[in-house]
Amino acid sequence: MQQYDVVIIGSGLGGLACGTILAKEGYNVCVLEKNKQIGGMLQTFAREKVIFDTGVHYVGGLNEGQNLYQFFKYFGIMDKLKLRKMDEDFVDGLIFGEDPTIYKYAQGYDNFIRQMVEYFPNEGPAIHKYCETIQDICKNFPLYNVQAGSYTDSSKAYQTDTQTFLESLTENKKLQTVLAGTNLLYAGDAYKTPLFVHALIVNHYVESSWKFVDGGSQIARLLAREITSRGGKVVKHVKIVKLKEEDRKIVYAEAEGGERYYANTFISNVHPLKTVEMTETQMIKNAYRSRLKSLESTISVFYANVVMKKDSFKYINSNFYYFSEENAWCGDKYTDETWPKGYALFFTTSSRSPDYAEGITVMSYMKMEDVKKWQNTFNTVSHEDNRGEDYEAFKREKAEKLFDMVEKHFPGFKESIKSYTCATPLSARDYIGTDDGSLYGYAKDYREPLKTFIAPQTKIPNLLLTGQNINMHGVLGVTISAIMTCAQLVGLDHLIEKIKDAQKVS
Repeated sequence: MQQYDVVIIGSGLGGLACGTILAKEGYNVCVLEKNKQIGGMLQTFAREKVIFDTGVHYVGGLNEGQNLYQFFKYFGIMDKLKLRKMDEDFVDGLIFGEDPTIYKYAQGYDNFIRQMVEYFPNEGPAIHKYCETIQDICKNFPLYNVQAGSYTDSSKAYQTDTQTFLESLTENKKLQTVLAGTNLLYAGDAYKTPLFVHALIVNHYVESSWKFVDGGSQIARLLAREITSRGGKVVKHVKIVKLKEEDRKIVYAEAEGGERYYANTFISNVHPLKTVEMTETQMIKNAYRSRLKSLESTISVFYANVVMKKDSFKYINSNFYYFSEENAWCGDKYTDETWPKGYALFFTTSSRSPDYAEGITVMSYMKMEDVKKWQNTFNTVSHEDNRGEDYEAFKREKAEKLFDMVEKHFPGFKESIKSYTCATPLSARDYIGTDDGSLYGYAKDYREPLKTFIAPQTKIPNLLLTGQNINMHGVLGVTISAIMTCAQLVGLDHLIEKIKDAQKVS
């Protein structure tokens, strides 16, 4: 019998962060992963020796003393990460329709304001007000600021949608759409996404922006090392299918092959709905199950991961977001004929080739219904299944459409392509374990702020949840969710004190 203090199901960032926190607290931890590779959306893969990220294309908050820096310092991984700071004056470039201007987002608020005012010289007050409001909202979220406590102001940030806020600042439509231009980072919906979501994400990257050199999977590897160095285990190829409840607690997690993992506490880094489906208990009420089923998820994406010919296409230390219309919210408003309505373009960051691009990822929104024809297939490295030639033809057609769009603003892109591979919403579904391949979990709605609030503590006392559906998505959001989850066991004040103490160690 395999007995642990804590069994964690899923080795996404949430699961690995929980494992690291609890291992540091002296718990005997076992993290179970169904895939060949740990990390969830931190996973990377290589094509022709070029490393591509699946989810983490850049990250914010890693200047010394900033929020993610403090969390990673506490985990013991900050000084081991291979990082490259993005262009201080040009993190993100926004391109709209036929407008020849590339609107650049800069790092640091003074720099951000200076550049925006250059584009919109008559809009200085609106731009200053925008930045002040974003920062003020972020101050109201204690854990975002590495502090204990609860959210302190429930008015504007929760009860206003993002676009209405932007319209309140200025009548200038172009400025409104430029300020909304990175909404792919949270799958934004103009009149639905709460202002606080926009604020927390934008602030994170304006404070500082970084690329992971040779991929974000280094986070997963380093966290796994922190767990195993303290006697914990990280086990791959274990798919949990049942959480057995007896006497009002979970006694073991059962794998597909029948193996049982016993523990005092279980933490699920699996989607909340998938988690409750594994429990088979009356303790989780039908109303809760129904609520989870009724929640709308964020949209998925189509990826084209492109290997570039050697020394053919200059590396740019920036990201690009293109919109086919003068509207930053148009990406998911497409038909078969009008797809894609835009794209995001990310350069892979390699330790071998700092001057030329080894690889480029181009992505655009795609709905699960677009690949419904192949929904009964399942394909991962561990469980390979050919979805058929018609699926391959579908991907080629979509990739070519994307490449034609990219070529318009990056002449020479197409002739620099050596090879490419594609991923669809089915890829996200099969690897990450969500039914709809959702990018960022449940879609938040300012009109029903509590509907998508999922507490880390379930009705079963020793079953906890973690991951992007518990707090916010992204590296920072999921890290905070792990802290919220572990606080149920060790106390939030205690954890924050430990995080603060870690900053004093050189």
